Amino acid sequence: MATMSLREVDKVEILTVLDNTIDLLMAGTEQVKRFPLPPDALTRESLVAEHGFAALVTATSGNMSESLLFDAGLSKNGLIHNMDVMEIRPKELHAIVLSHGHADHTQGLMGMLERVGSRKMPLLLHPDAFLERKLLFPDGHEINLPPPDRRLLSQDGIELIEERGPSFILSGLVLVTGQIHRATPFEQGFPIHYARIADQWQQDPSIHDDQAVVLHVKNKGLVILTGCGHAGAINTIRYAQELTGVQKVYAVIGGLHLTGALFERIIPPTIAALKELNPALIVPAHCTGWKATHAIARELPEVFAPNSVGTCFML
Repeated sequence: MATMSLREVDKVEILTVLDNTIDLLMAGTEQVKRFPLPPDALTRESLVAEHGFAALVTATSGNMSESLLFDAGLSKNGLIHNMDVMEIRPKELHAIVLSHGHADHTQGLMGMLERVGSRKMPLLLHPDAFLERKLLFPDGHEINLPPPDRRLLSQDGIELIEERGPSFILSGLVLVTGQIHRATPFEQGFPIHYARIADQWQQDPSIHDDQAVVLHVKNKGLVILTGCGHAGAINTIRYAQELTGVQKVYAVIGGLHLTGALFERIIPPTIAALKELNPALIVPAHCTGWKATHAIARELPEVFAPNSVGTCFML
């Protein structure tokens, strides 16, 4: 594969707008800034957590800074509520990127779109994100996974961009991977995941619309942000290296999808591969899971940082 020339940025800030966990008293560092607490922090509107993910990504090159929203959480009101608390104005965003079509990464858009205005904000996603999906458990139990509403996303304020392959956004400062190449022997997808294709329910273990955001920080390396990591954390990192031609990995942030009985067995090989990749920062979020998060903290203590809603990573 020919490499794509990803522009270097001087710095990146990744602000967690929504995640599964929140700890208002968690300690931070110079690189990991926790949400500041005013004197009335416990009596005013507070940040909320939910089973979902959303992050504000701001890339700076020289005197230019541009921001995008990566994913939108699960509930209609959670995203816009936290944006209001953190004083993030939707009209000031330059783009929206969806990691994939599952509801815990898309449904918050429904509560935010009316704030966007009429300036045709780009919204980038893989076309498979619109597939109707479900989880089918061995005992016959099902969980529906409704896709984003194409009609609502086609309104006047949005420029809907459906792209299967890799593409640039934010003046070429950010690479969206598109469909990720699967190469590792242990990241085999989600066997109980189904999609309605050609009016028939079919197994859809690969979830091809899963994609990540990649930035190249000058003198530091790649920053890789995932939503769920359905493609596999290591597949995603290696594909980012392949696309950009940059081997040094600086930070891995986001959902690594290592939770639940189907995925806990691949925690050891994932951690072994992360050790080889040797990033300076790992922030497991969303669907990484309790066991995997604690294993990463134990095996990679010098580079692990716990996430919390309202945390900003200064990279």
